[in-house]
Amino acid sequence: MTTRKPAQAKKFPLLPVLAGLGTVALIATVLLTMNTGVTDEYGDPSIIGDALPRAGAAVDPALGLVAPEVDGADFEGNAVSISHDTGDAKILIFLAHWCPHCQAEVPVVQQWLEDDRLPANVELIGIATNTSSTRPNYPPSEWLDREGWTSPVIVDDTGYSISAAYGLDAFPFWVFLAPDGTVVARDSGELPVETLDQIAQTLAALVTE
Repeated sequence: MTTRKPAQAKKFPLLPVLAGLGTVALIATVLLTMNTGVTDEYGDPSIIGDALPRAGAAVDPALGLVAPEVDGADFEGNAVSISHDTGDAKILIFLAHWCPHCQAEVPVVQQWLEDDRLPANVELIGIATNTSSTRPNYPPSEWLDREGWTSPVIVDDTGYSISAAYGLDAFPFWVFLAPDGTVVARDSGELPVETLDQIAQTLAALVTE
């Protein structure tokens, strides 16, 4: 009588399969990133309304025009908007992480906010734009976090659509809006706190309860 050796269980090729799955996942991640072009440092804002003409002229052609509204999000995906329905006047500051003037201006503005000099009926909204991983001080989310930035931030997309819609010509770029969304002023460069005080009080006076 002969005995048959029990059949040995075939070993499942676990490691090659896991390696294969990892490769598939990596490829899928790359493809998804390529398809959307969106990362934590870029947004996907919606812009409603006509774009403003480019700033920089001696007499700003945007004065009195209604600025476009924006529905967007911050770096964590929380909704942030530039809406004319809030009833508040607005100060918009466009920031590029690699711009030394922006790097100098952010702590000044943050201290101005902490000194409680922004009127209650005026909103200050930052726009993180012109982001590039090949330029200094990247990523902008970590930069603003290091500076303790507390105002809402809208993240611009890879085509810098918000910047284009507001006619940005240099950094930091400022846009001041009346409660109905009309452009009161635009400017670029670092602004001292005394100027911010004057503009903020002027905007606050435009708000009717």
